[in-house]
Amino acid sequence: MEPYVSIVIPAYNEEENLPLLLEKLGQVLPKIGKPAEVIIVDDGSRDATPDILREASRRYPWLKAIILRRNFGQSAALTAGIDHAKGQVLVMMDADLQNDPEDIPRLLAKLEEGYDVVSGWRKDRKDPFLSRKLPSRIANWLIGKITGVKIHDYGCTLKAYRREVIQGIPIYGELHRFIPVLVDFRGARITEIPVKHHPRRFGKSKYGLSRTYRVLLDLLLMFFFQRFATRPLHLFGFTGGFMFAAGFLIELYLSALKILYGQEIGHRPLLILGVLLIITGINLIGTGLLAELIIRTYYESSGRKIYLIREIVA
Repeated sequence: MEPYVSIVIPAYNEEENLPLLLEKLGQVLPKIGKPAEVIIVDDGSRDATPDILREASRRYPWLKAIILRRNFGQSAALTAGIDHAKGQVLVMMDADLQNDPEDIPRLLAKLEEGYDVVSGWRKDRKDPFLSRKLPSRIANWLIGKITGVKIHDYGCTLKAYRREVIQGIPIYGELHRFIPVLVDFRGARITEIPVKHHPRRFGKSKYGLSRTYRVLLDLLLMFFFQRFATRPLHLFGFTGGFMFAAGFLIELYLSALKILYGQEIGHRPLLILGVLLIITGINLIGTGLLAELIIRTYYESSGRKIYLIREIVA
C-alpha cells in the first residue's frame, strides 16, 4: 500500500539523536491512522549517522534512508527527500529532537480542515535569547512584512504540506526557510499551530549568527520572485528609466548653463554624474529587456504555465 504521509527528515552528524528519534517515530506512526513512511536524508555526516541509518532501515519497514555523497546543505537534503517521497502529504522536521514527533498528528488534523500548509510555531522556544530567539523574531517579522506571508516561525522545520503545492518547488541554495513564501506563489492556503520545542540534548546546533547575511540575500531574492518573476522589465525598466531621466535632466541643465550663460561646465562633477546616470539607465533597461526575453523563452520552451488551477468545476 502506498503511503499517504511521508515524513522527510534531513540529518547531519546526529548519531546520538537518531536512535531516540526513530523510537519516538515508531510510537507516533500508528497514531496517524493512515499509511506512512519516514525518509531520513543523511547530508554527508562525518560520524556514525550513515551506519545507524543502514541498520535502522533493516529494522523498521517504514524507514527509507538516503545517504548523500557529501554535505550539500539542508535545502538539498530536503529536496532529495521530497523527490523520493510517495505520500500525498509531506511532513518535514529536524533530526535533533528539538521538534517533537507527537505534534505530527496535530499538523495532519489541521491540514484536513482545508489548508495546504500547516506551519509549526515554536511558541515556547528553548533556545538562547540573544543568539537565536531575538534574531529569529526580527527575521520572521521582516520576512512577513516584505513578502506578506505572515507566520510567526519561518525557521521551524516542522511543517506539513500537500504534495501538489510543494512538488517541483526549487529549494536550492538556502531557500528551505522560505518554503512557505515559495508555495504562497502557488496560491497555497497557509496556517500555523503552536508546537512543542525541546532543548537540544546531544550534538551542537548547525546554525549561528553567521547565516543572518545569507537570510537577507535570500529575502531580497524572494522579494524579486514575488513581484517581478514574470515581469522583470517592470523592475529594471522603471529603475533604468528613472536614472536615465535624472541624468538627462542634469545634462540639460548643464547645457543651458553653457549655451545661455557661457559658464564652463567641463570641470563640474555633475557632468560626470549625469553621464553615468544615463549610461547606467540604458544598461538597466537593456538588462530588463534581456531578462524579459529569457523569462518568455523559459515558459514557452518548458511548456510551463504562468497560472495554477486549484480545481475545475463543471
